[in-house]
Amino acid sequence: MNNYRVLVVEDDTRIAEMHRFFVEKVPGCEVAGIAQNIEQARELVKLLDPDLLLLDLYMPDGNGMEILSELRGEGRAVDVILITAARHVADVQKAMRAGAFDYLVKPVVFSRFEQALSRFLNYRRLLDQGRTLEQKDIDELNQPLYPVAGSCHVVPKGIDVLTLGKVRQVFEQVGPDGFSAEEVGEHIGASRSTARRYLEYMITSGELRADVIYGSVGRPERRYFPQESF
Repeated sequence: MNNYRVLVVEDDTRIAEMHRFFVEKVPGCEVAGIAQNIEQARELVKLLDPDLLLLDLYMPDGNGMEILSELRGEGRAVDVILITAARHVADVQKAMRAGAFDYLVKPVVFSRFEQALSRFLNYRRLLDQGRTLEQKDIDELNQPLYPVAGSCHVVPKGIDVLTLGKVRQVFEQVGPDGFSAEEVGEHIGASRSTARRYLEYMITSGELRADVIYGSVGRPERRYFPQESF
């Protein structure tokens, strides 16, 4: 079976090469090319006819959503995985409504990257079989985004994408002391137990880490920090 061709659209050369390295570690995918701006991306899409774009939102000559909208408008059979530092709920909503296959937040850990590509491979191989689909096949194609790191399961019940986006926003301006579940709950307008459920999920997805901090009175408190601050 031929490999699926991936076009990396990323203006940072170092990050683009890292994504190339990640793609080459996933059997069934190969990098067809790298575009460093929107105009190059347009040209390489026509020239290389890729199966998948790994697309950054913030490019030097425009926004990656332009490419996504154009591809959908032209009816091209190419899927798009956004890889971006943009974490706002509005960005995620806009991307999903425009037909993004998945949405990865920088810096991307390989386990999450691999899951996105594996899900893409399963999706395309099922479509490329060219047979009539059963309900179970359609259900498989329609799985929601954000599989849990280290497994093939989708986001568990009780985790809402919009609320998850709010929790992510809290950690965009985190200090050296991190946040407790209670503090996060206050920021997003939810209870401590609700906030903790999302925080523990974000540990399993590789976005956060937790540490037990002992206060002045010796009472331990579980606090959460972005994984990259390790």
